[in-house]
Amino acid sequence: MKRVGILAGREITFPESIINSINEKGNGKVVAEMVTFGGIRLDEPKKYDIVIDRISHEVPYYRGTLKRLALEGTYIINNPFWWSADDKFFNFSLAAKLGVAIPKTVLLPQEKYIDGIVPESLRNLEFPLDWEGIVNYVGFPAFLKPFDGGGWKNVSKVNSLEELWSEYNQTGTLCMTLQEGIEYDQFVRCYCVGQEKVLIMPYDPSKPYLSGMQYVNVDNYLSPELHARVEKDVITICKALGYDLNTVEFAIKDGVPYAIDFMNPAPDAEVASVGEYNHNWIVNAMTDLVFKKLEEGFEVPEYRWSSMLAGPKAAAEKKSPALKAKSAAPKAKAAEKKVQSKKASS
Repeated sequence: MKRVGILAGREITFPESIINSINEKGNGKVVAEMVTFGGIRLDEPKKYDIVIDRISHEVPYYRGTLKRLALEGTYIINNPFWWSADDKFFNFSLAAKLGVAIPKTVLLPQEKYIDGIVPESLRNLEFPLDWEGIVNYVGFPAFLKPFDGGGWKNVSKVNSLEELWSEYNQTGTLCMTLQEGIEYDQFVRCYCVGQEKVLIMPYDPSKPYLSGMQYVNVDNYLSPELHARVEKDVITICKALGYDLNTVEFAIKDGVPYAIDFMNPAPDAEVASVGEYNHNWIVNAMTDLVFKKLEEGFEVPEYRWSSMLAGPKAAAEKKSPALKAKSAAPKAKAAEKKVQSKKASS
C-alpha cells in the first residue's frame, strides 16, 4: 500500500478534496491522509511515499521535518531544500535569462538589521544609496515588495520618491525589491502542475480576497497566440525552478505578458477563493500527478549526499558514464551468450 500525506494549515476545502480524490482513485491501494508529526528522531522510518506540503514555509519545524523525510526517499511536493533557498529576485533574474518578460526590478538593502549587526558589519554596503539612479531605472508607478514573501503581504504601490521612502522606512528587517509597475490591460494567474499542465485564470488583483470577484471565467480571454506564449512561459519557469506545483502571475501590457510573481509553491486552492471550477481543476491535476509519480516511479531529487549513501561504486558510476558503461558490459555479454545458447539448442 502506498501512502500520501497532506501537510496543511488553515485551509479546509483543498486538503479535504485532495484526500478524498486520492482515496477514491486509490481504491485501498493508495491511501491519503493528513499527517501528524511529533518529536522526529534521527532514525525516523519512512512513513509516506509522497507528501504534499502546504504550510512548511510558515512553520520551521515542518520544514525541518520534511527535509528529514526526504532523506528516507519520500517525494515532497514541493522540494523543501530548493524552496528554503529560493527567492523572488533570483527567480526574476533567472526567468529574464530564459527569455521571459520581466518588469525592471532592483534588490534593495534592508532598512534595519537584527541585533549584532553594527556599522562595521556593513562596510561593503554603498551609502548613501543611489535612490535617484534606482527610480530612474525602475520608473513610477512601482511596487515595493519582499524579495521572498507571498500572499501580497507587505506590498505597496508607490508613485514618487517621497512615497517610496515613506514605505521603505516601514519595512524593518525585510529585504525588499522595487519593481516596475505594469499598467496592465489584462491580468492572469496560472496554475502549473507537474511542470506540464497549465490552467490560465483571468484574475483581478484589485478585488478583495474572498470577494468572489478575483477570478472570472471569461471565454477566449487571451488570443490564441498570447495564450500559447503564457503557457510556454509558465512551463519554462516551473521547469527551471523544479516546482511540481506553482502559480505564475502575468500583467499583460500591449500584448506582452510580464511575469510579476511566480514563487507560490503552496498556491491558494480554496473553493471560496478560486471558485469551484478552478478548485476542481487543481484537485484533479494534483491527483493525476500523485498517481503518475507512484505508478511510473519518480527520481528523488539529486542531493549532495545521495551518491554517498548509495555507496562508492554507485557514486563512481554516476560520476563517470564510461565507468558505468564498462560495468554494464559484462552483463550485456552474459545476456548475449544466453540468447545464442538458446538459439543453438533450438
